[in-house]
Formats: sequence, structure tokens, C-alpha cells
Amino acid sequence: MSRQNETKLNWLQRNLPEGLVVDAGWLEARGYSRALRSKYVARGWLDSVARGAYLRPPARLMASGEEPALHWQNVVISLQTLLERPLVVGGRTALELQGLAHYLGASGPREIHLYGDAPPPAWVGKLGLAASFVFHNAGRLFGNKLITPGEAVIGARLCDWKHDADLRQSGLICETWGHWDWPLVLSTPERAILELLDGVPQRETFHQADVLMEGLHNLSPRRLHELLVACHSVKVKRLFLWFAERHEHAWLKRLDRRGVDLGRGKRMLVRGGRLDAKFHITVPENLDAAG
Repeated sequence: MSRQNETKLNWLQRNLPEGLVVDAGWLEARGYSRALRSKYVARGWLDSVARGAYLRPPARLMASGEEPALHWQNVVISLQTLLERPLVVGGRTALELQGLAHYLGASGPREIHLYGDAPPPAWVGKLGLAASFVFHNAGRLFGNKLITPGEAVIGARLCDWKHDADLRQSGLICETWGHWDWPLVLSTPERAILELLDGVPQRETFHQADVLMEGLHNLSPRRLHELLVACHSVKVKRLFLWFAERHEHAWLKRLDRRGVDLGRGKRMLVRGGRLDAKFHITVPENLDAAG
């Protein structure tokens, strides 16, 4: 191996952590040609996990010859950090990860809900993962810019970025995942439930949303106020307040509703339902019997 190629390999091993994924564009921009990538794959220094996507396999697997196990968290962390894609885990998945969903199976979520300005690259859907990714346009529901770690955090791990004020202001939190405590950005429970309600009744049923809302005993009134003011969806805000009143959550008494625009007119959310006189939305006639 030439000295130049040895230097490139050393750089790659320092800057592409074991278990994370990058695409051909990321490698090409850093001077790794197709021929060099092929050589690294042949030597076992990179693993081609999909067309145009490469994983750096953990050293212990390289030594044993085992196939690297690729989890969806590896992929999302790679997107948020190395590939600098503004995509965060939200909705039902964020609630499941924080222990607030009741339907999570032992094998983990079957769908991973990602929120961002643009969908993940096409190769993400060709990785053969056990779970599939579902993309949602975050700008349609909230106007604030999504905050993700970016590549710089990889070298310094989490540092103080986890407590970034812009992160909290956007209704996002950072949790650590895996052996190396990589940063995984996801929606707070307050933001996640609003994201989930956006899918009622097309993707989420009223009964599913009702069960989830019933268990949300510890939401932050201050954070809820900020998110409800920022939320663009009249339907989501009315639904949220309707469910909150239905379950008589204690935090509801401390929720400041000033500046929360509930719009005008009626919203038909379910055919054959009843019209709620306060929030002017149609809801199931007997939600308790819907399960």
C-alpha cells in the first residue's frame, strides 16, 4: 500500500466511526475514488450495505468474519451527524423510545417515523432493515428549523451540545444510543404527540391516539404552550386539547392557551361521528367502544 493510501485509511478510521454509514458522495468529496472504495470493501475495511452506501464494520467483526448487524439507529445517527441531514425521530417512534407507547413489541418498532425538510436518501430504504422508515414533512406542522448534531459532534462526542438552547426551543431532545453513546435526536413527548395527532385518522386511529394521550401524565405546560403557538395545524391543536380535556390531565390547568390559534369553522375528522360543540371537530360517537 502506498503512503498516500495508508494516510487515507488512517484518516477514514479516525473520522468514520465503527458502525456508522456514509454514502459514496461523502467519501468522494473526501478523496475516496470508486476504485479506492472497492479496494477497501475487498479488504474488509468498508462494508457495502447498499448501492452507494458504506458501513465501517466494527473491528471485532472484521476479525471474526461475522456480518455486521445494522440497526435503524445507526442509520439515523449517521444521517444526523456525518451526513448532516436535518432529520429527527418523531411521532409514535419518539413516544415509543421514551416509554410512552403501549403497543411496542419486543422486537422494537416496525416503522420509524422521521421528520425533516426532505426525505432520507433512496439507499436508506434498500438496507434490508427490520423496520421501515416513514418520512413526514416537518415544515408543514412546525415552522421552526430542525436542529441536528452535524459532523462536528462526532469528534467530541456529545460535549455540551446535548443541552443546546436551540434544540430545546425546537421541542427536541438528544439521547445517547449504543456502545459509543452516539447522539440520537428525537422529538420531546410534547412535540411527538402533536406529530402523531397529525396522522389521525388517516394513519393513527382515534382509539390509538386516545390510549397514548391517556398515559401522558407528565407533559410540560411551558413546552406545550410554545409548541401549540408554533403549530400550523388547527386540526392538531383542537384534537390535542380535546383529548387533554377528555382525560382531565393535571398539567392542563397550568397550560397557557394565549396565542394558540384554533381557527374558525368546523373540522370533520370522522364520518358519522358527533360534533364536539367546544372544539368544533367531529369525533367518534362512542370512543370507549372503539377499541
